[in-house]
Amino acid sequence: MRLTILGGGGFRVPLVYRALLADHRRTGITEVALHDVDAARLDGIGRVLAALARDVPDAPAVVTTTDLDTAVTGASFVFCAIRVGGLHGRVLDERIALDAGVLGQETVGAGGISYGLRTVPVAHHVASRIARLAPDAWTINFTNPAGLVTEAMTAELGDRVIGICDSPSGLVDRVLRVIGVDPATTRVDYAGLNHLGWLYGVGDDLLPGLLADTAKLESLEEGRLFGVDHVRELGAIPNEYLHYYYDAAGTLAAVRDAPQTRGAFLLEQQHRCYASLAATDDPLDAWLGAWREREATYMAENRELAGAGEREHDESRPAGYEGVALSVMRALARDEPARLILNVRNRGTLDVLDDAAVIEVPCTIDARGAVPEKVLPLPDHAVSLVRAVKTAERGVLEAVATGSRAAAVRAMAAHPLVGSTEIAGRLVDGYRASFRELGYLR
Repeated sequence: MRLTILGGGGFRVPLVYRALLADHRRTGITEVALHDVDAARLDGIGRVLAALARDVPDAPAVVTTTDLDTAVTGASFVFCAIRVGGLHGRVLDERIALDAGVLGQETVGAGGISYGLRTVPVAHHVASRIARLAPDAWTINFTNPAGLVTEAMTAELGDRVIGICDSPSGLVDRVLRVIGVDPATTRVDYAGLNHLGWLYGVGDDLLPGLLADTAKLESLEEGRLFGVDHVRELGAIPNEYLHYYYDAAGTLAAVRDAPQTRGAFLLEQQHRCYASLAATDDPLDAWLGAWREREATYMAENRELAGAGEREHDESRPAGYEGVALSVMRALARDEPARLILNVRNRGTLDVLDDAAVIEVPCTIDARGAVPEKVLPLPDHAVSLVRAVKTAERGVLEAVATGSRAAAVRAMAAHPLVGSTEIAGRLVDGYRASFRELGYLR
């Protein structure tokens, strides 16, 4: 079977291939096709993958191409991990938002709306080619904003596209370890949207005991990031990305005071990394060093602001998004049922959203696809935020479908971290100009 990775020159592709090497016989993957619009990045990542496979008997063959149709044709699985506009686009998203006085994080707020406006048209094109050239393929979407992009791709692919993120699984893993229960047998109530979810139920009413235990709460990244008192007030453990909402002013100030934005840091880091991959005799070591630096600096401003300390990064723990993706692929390919938190259509799971809305929720997945599990209703404090962000996402889909500036302004203004039509108009005009700078006219 062929696994196609769109965005195959991306920095995190070796994580996927490394996870696949450990499990390729169970998945049945014999070939990995990497597609990217940047041939030089493809070559650099190809060198890392060759180093990873050097001592692995019958490792899946790797082929590279810059032609989308060639990559997709014959695929059984497609991992979509594209970045429209590259990291330069992310830098512009961040800077334009900051200049307007609002947060410009990659998937949250103005930056996320801009990224969505730029990415959704490409996602529609990709989905249409998959539907035509590999109609039986399963598409696993990594592309951010993951919930929004997954919902866009359902127009062409229906339930054969599944969105993934590693933040919920990491949160649940940490909480279940602290409580001391078996993840395989413990149900959880986690729900929301991508980068906007809460863990608000564990097993047979086990969460209140954790919330009452100060030492255990403080041992969690989320307890330190949000503060024990705030977590207790919520009665839930928030996804780390909710820090952008719960301390918007503090985070905005911290980002402004930082020497550079996250996108600018990554742009410089990856420029160095890809240059070294082309020149070094040990591309794997060069890539590993850059990856560990990236992990250690993730959400650094938020953790410093909250006094949360260093990010937990234990390479012996369950893998990140690559582990989730491989678990999804195994369940689909081998009809081995699994329970995973995924981005899928609502289908009545959350009564505060319509059935077609893509949500992030525990699912049972097997060869037939992913089916959302029943969860307790969202906490009252989460409902208005989920509705507001989904309204902004739907506005992006409308703006892309119509090409309407007014629709884009409405989408931007609907987001809780923008909230002003006047600022939204300035942002949309700034982002439209940046799209032209990137060579992407919309």
